[in-house]
This record gives sequence, C-alpha cells and structure tokens, in this order.
Amino acid sequence: MLRWLSSLFRRGRRDEASPIREAEAYARSYGERTGEIVNVARVEPKPIPRRTGDMTGELLRRAFESKLDSRGKAVS
Repeated sequence: MLRWLSSLFRRGRRDEASPIREAEAYARSYGERTGEIVNVARVEPKPIPRRTGDMTGELLRRAFESKLDSRGKAVS
C-alpha cells in the first residue's frame, strides 16, 4: 500500500510498459471473439404527419389554448 501511495507522488522516469502481442491488443480493444452472428437492419422512421395550409401562428396558439383549457376542466 505504501509503495503504491509513494508511486503517486514520485517524480522522474516511469517504468516502461512491456510490449503486448497483437492478439492481446485486439482482445483489449474489441473483446473476445464469439461464434455468435448478429444481423443489424436499418428501420426507417415513420413520417410525421403534418398539416399544411391555412394554419397560422395565431390559429395554432388558439388551438393550444383550447386544448389546455379542456385539460383543466377534465381534471377539476
């Protein structure tokens, strides 16, 4: 314990790490290989329905206010 603690405050040259084999480096980076086969499929998101036309900011604000008002009446 004391040796580890003193190594934190020691200045100077650090011990060089020993070289590792390629297989060990691969295992450290990517994990061990398994025989499991995984298929990944891309799922396209559903399109968001949008209303277009005469919806202005003011109409949107009024619709939102009426929805909030109806929620307040349902809770009371």
